Amino acid sequence: MRHLVMAALFGAAMLTGSVSVAAAETAPAATIAQGRLAGARTGDVERFLDIPFAAAPVGALRWRAPQAPPRWRGVRDAAKLGPACPQTVRPALVAGGVAEHQSEDCLQLNIWRPAGARKLPVMVWIHGGAHVVGSGTFPVFDGTAFARQGVVLVTINYRLGALGYFAHPALSAAKPRGEALANYGLMDQLAALRWVKKNIAAFGGDPRQITLFGESAGAIGVTTILAQPEAKGLFAKAIVQSGVGLLDPRPLGEQEALGAALAARAGAPPSASLDALRALPAAALVAAGEVRTPGAMTGPILDGDLVREAPWRVFARSEPIDVPLLVGANSNEASVILAMGVPPSAALAYLGRDQAAGRAAYGMGLADDELARQVLGDAWFVAPARWLAARTAGGAPSYLYHFDYVAAARRDRAKGAAHGSEIPYLFGTLDYFASVAGAVGDEDRRFGEGIAACWVGFAKTGVPGCALVRDWPRYDAASDRLAKFAPESGVVAGFRKAQLDHLLNVHFGNGQPRP
Repeated sequence: MRHLVMAALFGAAMLTGSVSVAAAETAPAATIAQGRLAGARTGDVERFLDIPFAAAPVGALRWRAPQAPPRWRGVRDAAKLGPACPQTVRPALVAGGVAEHQSEDCLQLNIWRPAGARKLPVMVWIHGGAHVVGSGTFPVFDGTAFARQGVVLVTINYRLGALGYFAHPALSAAKPRGEALANYGLMDQLAALRWVKKNIAAFGGDPRQITLFGESAGAIGVTTILAQPEAKGLFAKAIVQSGVGLLDPRPLGEQEALGAALAARAGAPPSASLDALRALPAAALVAAGEVRTPGAMTGPILDGDLVREAPWRVFARSEPIDVPLLVGANSNEASVILAMGVPPSAALAYLGRDQAAGRAAYGMGLADDELARQVLGDAWFVAPARWLAARTAGGAPSYLYHFDYVAAARRDRAKGAAHGSEIPYLFGTLDYFASVAGAVGDEDRRFGEGIAACWVGFAKTGVPGCALVRDWPRYDAASDRLAKFAPESGVVAGFRKAQLDHLLNVHFGNGQPRP
């Protein structure tokens, strides 16, 4: 299945100074190979923020694979969040936060842990944002609530848009030996994972129990990493939320042409040298790479080194997923995408040539606008999640979910759970995220604590056992059972079977995705 650009809702310079001896003595401390860190503590949760996992990707390191992180003398202040990577500041698109504080020197991560942590499971979060916006520093991704449930929570930044997913003939001509091209944001995600694997024990985490999870573009990052041989052993479990990477990345040559056009829009003529390209202002590249601009750099590229084939081809033919997997989608995924201008006719095209059969599967009485909303959400998110859940092997279990919870105050007027709306429930940041949740009541808070316990249970044991959905079964195609999260949560069999079977037959005939 060839997806359009995945639109997502989510999707200061590095501090190197020393803190006083008195502050270092009272703050939580950690020592890694790079140097000593002084964090901060609130109640029973400690945090270490703005930790560089790679060198600043600026100057000659722009559009290079992430390099070794810096070292420092003395004690580094790790009590404050750092900048987001360069991106458009667009509050209407980014409900997860607004990246007003930006810098190219953005390859940092943040860690939350319960006080006294020792060998606790680790959860590494990759934010969404269509690969062009978002940051692990946004308040909605605060890891305090996860830490209080007994895990070490890590959020990361990665390069975005034209700085993170970019190809150009000048870059290809000067390719460093042993380095891949184009997928710099993906390389950052892998570098952050390697850093966590190497260093998390210093923060009370167990490097053998790392769960990688992400939403939307972050979930595509997770599925792409699942398909990379280079990532074997870096994590033990994976959670994919609303973003299965079942797309064919553009080949490098095609992206080079698009990159040259993008650079021209940013002010670099076709004959520009690599030095001239690296001297372009980041803001000009961000503006030239707007997600609605033809040729925008919006995700993984088929570079032939790091990304050698589409993840779905790996899962379908050669390398089924061999770690425990939790995967799912939301009930109103498509509303935000349709609001961005995707016409209903484009959505209905996913029904295939036999439109009558597709309409019959969904119910003949649906108006085109409502049918388009359901079809687009199913085709981009819900059906691929079911397909991916069947791709585990070697005894690794998979668990499928459908998120349909809407805050009580909005329940009477919402058509379902919007794209990304599960995030504030999981992170316990409902008060901050009122734009999606609306007024928050006790029922909503209890639900959030319950679904977070499912995710934490999966990270701890590989089984998402929790009070909200007891006896959540492993997924298998024969029984086709999933956990439905709603005001009345529980296990459902044959969820939207007629609709999803139709779409999977059209686009995944004989179990293989079709172009």
